[in-house]
Amino acid sequence: MADTILVVRHPTARRVKLSFDPLSGRVRLTIPKRASAAKALTWAADYGDWIEAQRARLPQARPFHDGAQIPFDDDLLTIAWQPGRSRVVRREGDQLHLSGPSETIARRVEAWLKREALSLLEQDTRFYAAKAGIAVERVSIGDPRGRWGSCTSAGAIRYSWRLALAPSAVRRATAAHEVAHRIHMDHSPAFHALVERLYGSDPTPHRQWLRTHGAVLHWYGRSSTGGD
Repeated sequence: MADTILVVRHPTARRVKLSFDPLSGRVRLTIPKRASAAKALTWAADYGDWIEAQRARLPQARPFHDGAQIPFDDDLLTIAWQPGRSRVVRREGDQLHLSGPSETIARRVEAWLKREALSLLEQDTRFYAAKAGIAVERVSIGDPRGRWGSCTSAGAIRYSWRLALAPSAVRRATAAHEVAHRIHMDHSPAFHALVERLYGSDPTPHRQWLRTHGAVLHWYGRSSTGGD
């Protein structure tokens, strides 16, 4: 089991801690700076059943291949590949059409999703920024594991492109949340009141949706439970 556990020495850790990341499927063993890694791994071995139970609950990997279905902006798109030379991905109704080399389907579909996600999130952000009467310096996307959005004091907002796989209400509530940080760089009552005013209703259910279902979004485009 030792080769499946990531051992991390943390300078402020006071005790050994075992944790499981549902986004990656990795087991993390955090130990104090001067603790014995061998003893910690022996201790972790007693939790083998717990580790296997966590792995059994992992979301199913959802690779991008011909016939795969992808949630996108409240729709369910089906990848439709056919032989041909064109590498362009185009949407027609509820299908994503493409040809070209079949081994590049995953890469090209993900690139299309990222472009479309950026477009949607830019629109959402500009909409809420206009309501708030503020400017946003730049909107960009990435694929962070730990957060869905971030806002800098300089006015740049960055999102996870995987928000485009969530219900549109969840995506928009996240945009309202990040725009509100342009005015309140905290999570004070004033901040939450502003988020609700910008969004137009209580965004709490949408934040809860991400806490409950967000891990699943990170398994789209993955070829197996062992990695990307």
